[in-house]
Amino acid sequence: MNSIKTSWPNVLAAFLLVTTTTISSVNCLYEDQIKKFDWKTTQIGGVSQAYLELNGFQPRLLVSTRENVIASLCPKTGEVIWRQIFETGARGNIKLLQLSSAASAGDNTAAARPGSTSGFDLLTVQGHAPALVRGWNANTGNLEWEWSLMPIQVEKALSSMWFYRNAMLYHVLPVWKSHLEVTPYFASSGQATGNTAKITAPWISEEKCLLAGTYLACVEGSQLISLDLTANQPQVLTKALGEVSGKPLKAVEGLNGVVVVDGKLVSVKDDIKTCDSLRADSFTIGRFNNQNVIVTASIKDKNLVIDGYTLDTCQQVSELSHSLLYPEHYGPAQIKSFDCKVNRNSDGKGCLFIADTTDDSILAIQQSKFRWTRSEALANVIATEFIDLPLADSEGELENEMKGKAADIVSAFVHRIGSQVMHFKSLLLHVVGLGAKPSATQKAGIVRDAFGLHKMLVVLTKSGKVFGIDNISGKQHWQLYLKNVEAFGNGEQMRLLIQRTSKHFPLQALCVVVAKDKLNGNGVLYRFNPITGQAAEGGLTQLNYKIKQLSLLPETDTDFVKGLLLVDANDRIQVYPENAKAKADGLYIYTANKAKSSLNGFHIKYENNKLTTIPLWNVDLSGHNGDHEIIAVASKNPIERVHSQGRVMPDRSVLYKYINPNLVAVFTQASDSIHKYLLNVYLIDVVSGSVVFSMMHRKVRPPLHVVHSENWLAYAHYNDKVRRTEITTIELYEGKTQANSTVWSSLSAPPMPLVERQTYIIPTLVTSMRETITERGITSKDVLIGTSSGSIVELPWALLDPRRPISSSSNGRDEGALPYVPELPLPTENMINYNQTIPRLNYIYTAPSGLESTCLVVSAGLDVFVTRISPSKTYDLLKEDFDYILISIVLVVLTTGSLVAKHLASRKSLKQAWK
Repeated sequence: MNSIKTSWPNVLAAFLLVTTTTISSVNCLYEDQIKKFDWKTTQIGGVSQAYLELNGFQPRLLVSTRENVIASLCPKTGEVIWRQIFETGARGNIKLLQLSSAASAGDNTAAARPGSTSGFDLLTVQGHAPALVRGWNANTGNLEWEWSLMPIQVEKALSSMWFYRNAMLYHVLPVWKSHLEVTPYFASSGQATGNTAKITAPWISEEKCLLAGTYLACVEGSQLISLDLTANQPQVLTKALGEVSGKPLKAVEGLNGVVVVDGKLVSVKDDIKTCDSLRADSFTIGRFNNQNVIVTASIKDKNLVIDGYTLDTCQQVSELSHSLLYPEHYGPAQIKSFDCKVNRNSDGKGCLFIADTTDDSILAIQQSKFRWTRSEALANVIATEFIDLPLADSEGELENEMKGKAADIVSAFVHRIGSQVMHFKSLLLHVVGLGAKPSATQKAGIVRDAFGLHKMLVVLTKSGKVFGIDNISGKQHWQLYLKNVEAFGNGEQMRLLIQRTSKHFPLQALCVVVAKDKLNGNGVLYRFNPITGQAAEGGLTQLNYKIKQLSLLPETDTDFVKGLLLVDANDRIQVYPENAKAKADGLYIYTANKAKSSLNGFHIKYENNKLTTIPLWNVDLSGHNGDHEIIAVASKNPIERVHSQGRVMPDRSVLYKYINPNLVAVFTQASDSIHKYLLNVYLIDVVSGSVVFSMMHRKVRPPLHVVHSENWLAYAHYNDKVRRTEITTIELYEGKTQANSTVWSSLSAPPMPLVERQTYIIPTLVTSMRETITERGITSKDVLIGTSSGSIVELPWALLDPRRPISSSSNGRDEGALPYVPELPLPTENMINYNQTIPRLNYIYTAPSGLESTCLVVSAGLDVFVTRISPSKTYDLLKEDFDYILISIVLVVLTTGSLVAKHLASRKSLKQAWK
């Protein structure tokens, strides 16, 4: 017994040692690997309000944006000091941003120290049901206090307006074409100071009215009608305007009772001082040399011209006059704020001007130069593509030489030797400094690497801005802006397509943006070089018809350009370029009408230099009551390659995959009196029109996110019955015999597939999904899931496999398959963006690299995050910590040992021969 007792400390020590060893051996990201293979941008969105202060204890630029974000920027560099992100949509819409130092001089209760509840440093009003009034610490971004207001009629409160005056916060609730309801509150407490005033105003309308300080101004015909909302007895003020172009009114921040009508300042009444002779694109007010100054900004002859005028005398202030070349990739600028640093000279060199553009850029201008710029269009990414970079100069020369076809093996050998001699000569010339100068792309580092990991990331944004970004460093190489374009009317975004890659040297890569014209609704094409950003093949093309459907042709022409096939509103076919029409002969296309919940299939025929469509089939998915609506259509990735045709079963037979490249998943939704929500899933062959599989979910509703790849389908949805997010997976198999092992044909009536399906619980809200893709399809597939918390989780398909057995003794299942567990794990080591969370994550795109093991990933929400992942690890690449010295020493020792052994063996055999 004594020996047993004395052994307990040893056992405990051994247990602690094993436990410590087990806990310490976990998967992690080393500190030196952070941002080594990835990068991230920090965005805030286009500016709606801005306050610039340069003379305070801490210079700051406070802004509110159209993306429902308030932020503080460094005036020197434009970097984000802090930001607060509100809800999307009307609930987070920022109605008012008020800085205490920008309040009126008679207001002595606005400013407050941090932590005080008697005033505010920065005040915001957001949303409408409820409206949240919050006080912030402008230096740190911390919330100091808040109060809320819940309206009685939520619908009317959507268009409510707020303004601040003399420590009072006024809530203006317009009832269009009827009256106004104005209620004052103490800004810091939310206590109402009196009854709500109802002002009869039958002329007000949402399109023609706005707040101009304490006045509500409206344009009615050729008159400006306004009301003073702070007056005890509001009176209707009218002012003749003459001819009005119909452009919307604009208010000038800081000027009470002044609006901008057709580029001209107009006061609501005569006793309000303004400079009505000024004409400009935008106006703002500030102080310079202890005087109130109006600053104007206009674009004239491709220059941005900024001028300043005193508010009292309207005389020009020469120190505030600036003119600088305005790049074409920026839209029209609206000046938002300016401030001047107080110095002895007062020469205007310390003045900084902040402007916002229609392409969602923020410009900081000082001394007729751009001090810094921010590309906030990246807060709304809608499409991306990875483009292979061009070859290096020396590799390009070799490519040109190898294009000539040799007649026989001797001439090919001579040609090869000659090229090697020329490369050796070029190397010597570069060593002595007499070689050819490198090209512009090579100087910029835009050169293809050996593994195809270095590419150009082309990004299309919602505002029509296109970026060319280095996917390794995140550097923006070029920008271009498409004016007056927007998304298509049925909810489809603008499209970015690759018509020619960089693999066809010396031909340059070619991309096209397909969009809708804002003015007439017709289609717009813009073709450009994705490496340089310059227009190509005619650049901008205005179409004279509306686009209903579009696709790239599968075959290329003599210039290796894939033609763009367009279907107009009358189901007529157009192809760009024109010489690629013949390539569209024999194709099958389909269109989906979301409003009518129907799909139509067509066959394209080319005769007499004309393309015609022949209707083949129609599928009506509207249901027996006609209330079903198409909410999503998901097809497979056109560049996807399937490496494995089947799965090996435990009995060594093969279960062949149902790999139909023409299969499309269609989702419809309807309301039901019993089950509340119905979600229908249809797998349709869009060549023959046959419904391969259908399934219904009851009490299931969006948000819906779909991934369709190979022979499987995965989609995330919300289960309203148990109030949780679930992921349903479906796999299709032909069986143990393959109908056609060479070419798939949808017209030969293939047998209906065997269907495996399963549903899993995911303990988070899914915001986006995407599958990984590689060059040859050999690497295992993973599914990238974007969550509401901003993380991207990489889940292996083995966890989502619908063939996971219920128990380990299930017959007919794959060897090594994981037993079915309803809830999916979300381990932190599977989050590919570790702690780099992406607010409002809604977009994930994947592309193959030159390495079969590696997949390139770009994800976007409010920020942009770019990285690369290896679903099956980097099996085709040596590790970073590979010991080259050790392996070299081993090889040298083994080689030396083999030579010594050979010599000793020969000596031994020689001695034995002489015996």
